[in-house]
Amino acid sequence: MASSTVSEKIRKQLAALPAKPGVYIMRNAKGDVIYVGKAARLKDRVRSYFGSAHGMEPKTFALRQHIEDFEYIVVGNAGEALLLEATLIKRYQPFFNIRLKDDKRYPYLKIDVQNPWPRVYITRRIEKDGARYFGPYASAGSVRATLDLVKKLFPWRSCTKEITGNDPRPCLDYYIKRCIAPCTSYCTKEEYDEVIEQVILFLDGKADDVLRRLKQQMEAAAANMEFERAAMLRDQLRAIERTVERQTVQTTKKEDLDVFGIARDGDQACMQVLFVRGTQMIGRDTFVLDGARDEPDAAVISNFLLQYYEGAQYVPRLVAVPVEPDECETIAELLSEKRGSLVEVRVPTRGEKRHLVGLANENAREALDMMRVKWLADANKTEQALEQLQEELSLPTLPRRIECYDNSNIQGTNPVSSMVVFIDGRPATSQYRRFKVKTVVGADDFATMAEIMKRRFKHAGFSADDTEPTGANHAEPHDSAVSTQQPDSWGLPDLVIIDGGKGQLGAAVAAMREIGAYEIPTVGLAKRFEELFVPGEAEPVVLPRGSEALYLVQRIRDEAHRFAITFHRQLRGKGAIASALDSVPGVGPKRKKALLKKFGSVKAIREAEVDDIASTVGFTRALAEKVKEGI
Repeated sequence: MASSTVSEKIRKQLAALPAKPGVYIMRNAKGDVIYVGKAARLKDRVRSYFGSAHGMEPKTFALRQHIEDFEYIVVGNAGEALLLEATLIKRYQPFFNIRLKDDKRYPYLKIDVQNPWPRVYITRRIEKDGARYFGPYASAGSVRATLDLVKKLFPWRSCTKEITGNDPRPCLDYYIKRCIAPCTSYCTKEEYDEVIEQVILFLDGKADDVLRRLKQQMEAAAANMEFERAAMLRDQLRAIERTVERQTVQTTKKEDLDVFGIARDGDQACMQVLFVRGTQMIGRDTFVLDGARDEPDAAVISNFLLQYYEGAQYVPRLVAVPVEPDECETIAELLSEKRGSLVEVRVPTRGEKRHLVGLANENAREALDMMRVKWLADANKTEQALEQLQEELSLPTLPRRIECYDNSNIQGTNPVSSMVVFIDGRPATSQYRRFKVKTVVGADDFATMAEIMKRRFKHAGFSADDTEPTGANHAEPHDSAVSTQQPDSWGLPDLVIIDGGKGQLGAAVAAMREIGAYEIPTVGLAKRFEELFVPGEAEPVVLPRGSEALYLVQRIRDEAHRFAITFHRQLRGKGAIASALDSVPGVGPKRKKALLKKFGSVKAIREAEVDDIASTVGFTRALAEKVKEGI
């Protein structure tokens, strides 16, 4: 729905909506699913998208602009609606939903216990075949690491041959103690089944049961003078004990819980899950969600829990989260139904569980930072991103140098702007610039952007109609008090990104044309949903979801925003401290610094005696009296 006008087709569909709970599916002009939602009353909820835009949330308004068709599914209750919504989000990966990134089929460990001689292997398909499944794992790497560990600790067969017991000799795995060789009848069916049972117990987090059983078997073998077998069991016992020691967490009692942490970065959210069984943290995994921008943590966590446990084969008694998710009670009921007994979803407020949630949050942040570093370090991905940008925006050259500008102010105070530079897809921090806004009064983003663009491109040699010298340096270089850059060292960008919509873009382009910089490709990046506005084009460019180009644009925009906010906070902090002292005649930066170093705050200076102020380095009694009078 390109405009706010509701088509006749949509009107008829709205009139036919039932007043029942269900799930609705929104589609765009191409027929792609762009949003999946749930409703207690479909009739009321779906109609709300097509009513007055006054007071409508930005995300909902943006979604409404793309709706060309919708369908719905009636369900029995709110719980069924919540579950179906999560299932459909995983299936369609709609752009306007919070969704697990690259959610193909997550890998699991499968033990085919229905087979006479079971194996442990990786699968992405869950079937109702009587097998045991463990997972899901976030990646093939994490599931392989678990499989390798289990193989080192337990001697199950990894071959796919038919077991007859008549093979003339075992394979190498037997000699390195990685298999007990059922193929040659070196073990009985009962002995092999015991190994598989130990694997299941270990993956279930019941390592203590495994250790107890192994110890009993070792002692029995020694009593029967089967010393070689006893030695093998002893080595296995020690290996498992070392693994358990590394996994032990600081808990004073046995627990059965999953602990979740969250970290945010622009459109992405990272969820870290710690699996605690007994006193062991038996594993952890990291999941990334897209579409999280402007969504509260409660909504992100709610969506993740539903999508994650929809495919999980095990649900613990307790789910610990950093923030109470939306519809927490309904989620707990659904998980309880899946587990077959009561499940609690809770925000720990003290003790060991709160510490674990903090640990999960910290790990989520580290994982998100690491993913960012890996992406920036991948030359193939950055080159691909630049090529995609050139193609999508029809740029004359590959955008090797990209500059992005963002404004920051709070109710018009201390307005600033930032310029960040990415060269070949990587941040060039030495070329970042900060601008104090000089000519604009109040919160006027358009005028601010016009001023900054004029000042920036004067450094590249463009002339202006005003009398300000071309080489005047108004920008503050990154991490430096005085710029040593010459005007021509700023260079010319291959692409300019303005963080804002059509208004900011129009102001920037007009300013650039005024000083002759009209041939530099410039686009505006919408605050939400990463739509790129091109001058003269009615429709924005929407970069493909999941593309390297989109990820690069997000990184650049978030860096510009971070840089502007940091500078703004510095100015506000300086203003809060300095405002009272700056009005005192004779007190310059050095004397102000000396006072603050001695007394710690303006309040302490105000309460100090004149003699104490006068004894400060650089002060006389007369100046101290002026300070007391001025503040």
